[in-house]
Amino acid sequence: MKVIPMRVCALIVAAGRGTRAGGPRPKQWQMLGQMRVIDHTIAAFARHPDVTHITLVLHADDMHEAEAFAALGITVVLGGAKRSASVQAGLAALPACDTVLIHDAARPCVSGAVIDGVIAALATHQGAAPGLAVTDALWTGADDAVTGTQDRTGLYAAQTPQGFRRDAIIAAHASYSGVAADDVAVARAAGLTVAITAGDADNIKITTPQDFARAARILEMTMDIRTGNGFDVHAFGEGDHVMLCGVKIPHAQGLVGHSDADVGLHTLTDAIYGALAAGDIGTHFPPSDPQWKGAESHIFLRHAAGMARAQGFALTHVDCTLICEFPKVGPHAAAMREAVAEMIGIEVGRVSVKATTSERLGFTGRGEGIACMATATLVKS
Repeated sequence: MKVIPMRVCALIVAAGRGTRAGGPRPKQWQMLGQMRVIDHTIAAFARHPDVTHITLVLHADDMHEAEAFAALGITVVLGGAKRSASVQAGLAALPACDTVLIHDAARPCVSGAVIDGVIAALATHQGAAPGLAVTDALWTGADDAVTGTQDRTGLYAAQTPQGFRRDAIIAAHASYSGVAADDVAVARAAGLTVAITAGDADNIKITTPQDFARAARILEMTMDIRTGNGFDVHAFGEGDHVMLCGVKIPHAQGLVGHSDADVGLHTLTDAIYGALAAGDIGTHFPPSDPQWKGAESHIFLRHAAGMARAQGFALTHVDCTLICEFPKVGPHAAAMREAVAEMIGIEVGRVSVKATTSERLGFTGRGEGIACMATATLVKS
């Protein structure tokens, strides 16, 4: 009998204000290393091979961020006054799926293993959620003094993602009234069975200012940071324009190459391949193959960026330096940055394009061609 795999959606709840964490913005929008807390959280689900779609619930004050997330294929919805209302809004916006993983945006250190455990349990249970068995002694207290002890037998610290059969949790929320501690409480009130899966001590929820430092240490231990370099040269030849970083610039000559000879995009592409230890453009698009003759170079760059994402990496920054006497790059640099950002799917503020001359030394100084060097940074957390 053929087993049909479950379609798994992730619902990330990010509409809270998180005032106890301090800072100028709610905790999910604060920086944690090179990315915001919410970016780390989304990346954990985006790179999971079983998650087919992500829905994100935002506060009204944060909806200006929606367009950037939508560009990444994430569904963004407006949250409610309480967490339960936000979850219901997110559930209503889910695309076709069998199960949903509901996760707090303030848990950026969730691992693939924790997500795996929840998904696996949903094959045989109506709900599943990670938990950590309580191992410390428990006290009761008042006025900063111990008033007694509490038996820890059978107690677990709850974590997210909390996973459910989609239709079951939608019905459970629709019938629930009152304030629930989490979605497991809503599910159990509706009579659903919820399996406890293996939690992780590193799957912390950022709550206080001190938690940022702890989360940063956790991510640093598990983070895979790659840096790749690229270098390319193209000679001038016949033509009336050059393509540089995806922008057509009128010029008395063109650049010679098998494709459209965009030396900027070629160099950026090689930088990404280099960070992945995946060869270079020639490895993936051999110049001996006639199908690439005259090809637009954004094809190469998009391929490299897609390969990085497929391996679980987030492109966090690219830097490109064009070396030439002419044409002048400065007037076109902003358009180049925007073009590159669109091609690789990152914010324009993470794309650098600049130019320099070789002080009339060498082939670039003699106006014989254009050289370029580039660096790309990839992060997997």
